[in-house]
Amino acid sequence: MVLENKQTTVAYRCPSCGSGVMSVVDAFRLSADMVKLKCTCGKSEMTMVRTKDGKIRFTVPCILCSNPHNFTVSTSLFFGKELFVLPCPYCDVNVAMMGEENHVKAELSRTELQLLDMLEESGIDSFDSLRSEQYLSDPQVLEIISYMIKELDEEGKIYCKCTEGTEGNYELEMTAEGMKVTCLNCGAFKVVPTNSLIQANDFLNADSLTLE
Repeated sequence: MVLENKQTTVAYRCPSCGSGVMSVVDAFRLSADMVKLKCTCGKSEMTMVRTKDGKIRFTVPCILCSNPHNFTVSTSLFFGKELFVLPCPYCDVNVAMMGEENHVKAELSRTELQLLDMLEESGIDSFDSLRSEQYLSDPQVLEIISYMIKELDEEGKIYCKCTEGTEGNYELEMTAEGMKVTCLNCGAFKVVPTNSLIQANDFLNADSLTLE
C-alpha cells in the first residue's frame, strides 16, 4: 500500500528585507525533523515542528514586532485548507499563511500592499524600520489596549458619528502614533497612544471611547 504524502505551501514575510518567503512542506518531511524556512537574505527564518500530540508548532518572525510569535495548529488545518493565515496578535497583519499555492501567493501580495500602505502613511522608508521601537510599542502595551478596545466594542461603548441606533463598523490599525480605531461607516477615528505602560493602564480605566 502506498501512503499519500500530504503537502501544503507555507509562507511568511521577512521582517528585514520585506521579501515573501515560500516553500512546499510535506507530511514526511515534517514528521522527520524540524522544518526551517529561511529568507535568502539570511536574516530571518520560520520554523515548523510536529508536536507529540500530532499538531504543528510554528515560530514565525513578525514584520511588526521585535520578537517572533508562536502558534500551534492542527494537521487538518495545516494540510486541509485552501488558505489558512496566522495573524500578528497585536495588529491586523497576517504574518504567515498556508494552503494551496495560488491562494498563498495571492495573500502574500495582499499583505505586501497592506504593509506598503502602512509605510507610506507613517513616513517610514524601509521594512526594517517598520518594526523598530519608534513604530511599534511594547507588545504588553498593545495587548492591553487591543483587549480594551474590543471589550468596549462588544459592550457598545464606542461612539462615533453614525446616527443613533446605527451599529458602527470598527477597524483597528497600528500606526506610528498608536492604535487607530476607525468607523468604516462614518469615517470617524481616534488614535490611542501606545508609547508606555502608564498610558495603557490609564486606558484600562476608560469606560468608553469616542471617535471624532
